[in-house]
Amino acid sequence: MSFRYQHDHSIDYERDTFLLDGEPFRFISGSFHYFRALPGSWRHILRAMRAAGLNAVMTYIEWSTHEPTEGDYRWNEIADLEQFIRIAEEENLYVILRPGPYICAERDMGGFPYWLLTKFPNIKLRTQDSDYMREVQKWYSVLMPRIQKYLYGRGGPVIMVSIENEYGSFSACDKTYLKFLKNMTESYIQYDAVLFTNDGPEQLNCGRIPGILATLDFGSTGSPERYWQKLRKVQPKGPLVNAEFYPGWLTHWMEPMARTATGPVVDTLRLMLNQGANVNFYMFFGGTNFAFTAGANDGGPGKFNTDITSYDYDAPLDEAGDPTPKYFALRDVILEYMPDPGVPVPQKLPKMKLPPVTLTQYGFLTSNEARQALAKYIFTNDRTLSFEALNQHSGFVLYEADIPQHLHRDPQALKVTNLRDRAYVHVDNQFIGVLSRENAIDTLPISLGQGKQLQLLVENQGRINYGIANDFKGILGPVTLDGNELLNWTMTGFPLDDYSLLSNYLNQFSGYDSEQARQASVRIFRGHFTITNEEIHDTYLDPSGWGKGLAIINGFNLGRYWPLAGPQVTLYVPRHILMQGKNELVVIEYQKDVRGEAVIGFTDTPNLDGP
Repeated sequence: MSFRYQHDHSIDYERDTFLLDGEPFRFISGSFHYFRALPGSWRHILRAMRAAGLNAVMTYIEWSTHEPTEGDYRWNEIADLEQFIRIAEEENLYVILRPGPYICAERDMGGFPYWLLTKFPNIKLRTQDSDYMREVQKWYSVLMPRIQKYLYGRGGPVIMVSIENEYGSFSACDKTYLKFLKNMTESYIQYDAVLFTNDGPEQLNCGRIPGILATLDFGSTGSPERYWQKLRKVQPKGPLVNAEFYPGWLTHWMEPMARTATGPVVDTLRLMLNQGANVNFYMFFGGTNFAFTAGANDGGPGKFNTDITSYDYDAPLDEAGDPTPKYFALRDVILEYMPDPGVPVPQKLPKMKLPPVTLTQYGFLTSNEARQALAKYIFTNDRTLSFEALNQHSGFVLYEADIPQHLHRDPQALKVTNLRDRAYVHVDNQFIGVLSRENAIDTLPISLGQGKQLQLLVENQGRINYGIANDFKGILGPVTLDGNELLNWTMTGFPLDDYSLLSNYLNQFSGYDSEQARQASVRIFRGHFTITNEEIHDTYLDPSGWGKGLAIINGFNLGRYWPLAGPQVTLYVPRHILMQGKNELVVIEYQKDVRGEAVIGFTDTPNLDGP
């Protein structure tokens, strides 16, 4: 396809179709979020999508990727949105953009940058709150001029742009906010692309915007028409669109890997295409939640579920971008309705095994050396403060307070109220146990005479991405010992988001007290491995035998591992972060003593179906 200036993508409501340059048009697209794969993989994945018969790619735009701290805008490397759009165009794909500003996507805080909660502790996200709307205006004033030149009406490949995301599922149901967002989006997009909203079939009343195309999302069903009927009650005419057709599903830690049978997906796709519908697969390629980008979900009172690092999603293209049997089954159906693109069907890319790596322990996080090298701040206050109040995005906050010496009950009940999310409890650097928001465990016995200082090393496991908009992290309520509130806290921040600090620490490390290191949790390990292959391939880190933690290769944060909980065991390692010769592996193990078995392997086969 070629894109010429002054092209037009619009809607013919009377004929229930899109028009592209005046001719009826239908898209079959797939979701692929550029921030879930390294740029070196983008073209390969997009070409595989085109080879499946798709004629468009849909992606969210993640605010937090582009403005991780206020005013610090990033548009390079994994955040190079414009390059992603250009590659899609070169691969003959139209582009559908979903700028949110809320995207959900199983990402930390639904794609919102955490600093909104630091700057405005009482902000009401996704409403007409004046602070929130002002920040969205500022963000759009930076984002939208960058994408305007790619709009179809201006000669680019972008045919559609969304307003918000599944807003009908959000309890606020703030029509004033939706009108504000509609007007602002229209001021940038004008008539150069079609605007749309997206909601579940039962959420149209709060999610749709008058004058804007409403689309649905739903998965495999033997009766798509019952959902179209719900849409027709509020939008009698216009093209039918399933903007999120689910060929797979998301997975939380401590759950079985979500698997979706291919047969019903194929059958539902054929039914929708026979009905003339436009379809977007969510996801066609899922990718990876690298570093601390995975979010969490609120499953109701006392229910908190964190998303795994992999976003494989049981999608047609797997986490490494390889075609699955589902890919070929869907391609067969798509090519019944769309012209063969003439693009070769992708082959599975080779993967490599590597010899096991022996790691050496480099101290522990609460040691004096690690504090001096890795802590971003030390702050004191009568009561505990949240990560956001301390202006911290990720990692850990260490909360320390003296244990009163006048208490005589043995043991004493330590209770942490409103813990977000997981606390590794120590007394005088000796690991005592774990408190967990996920499992609603907020109380732990502490024996008399164990020590003088209570230390709670609190981990942020990912902010909620769906349902609750404001998910503060840390200790949000009182901490009591035997019913007595502890006061006068020292808080030390370990965001673990600046690898240069960790690298300096490792290079300057001069030894540690082995007995203290044995008793503490959150230990730091480093090892090296050599790649002699002329051609470097993807691989998978296999932390079997380890507990819960973080893995970093050559300064690149692969994300969280937790094979004890599963189901994900292996971590995907993109070939682009590896190099011939010497490579560095850093592992921060949160809870298991692995000093006697500090070996970690690499395999050529992913394992997402562990315990």
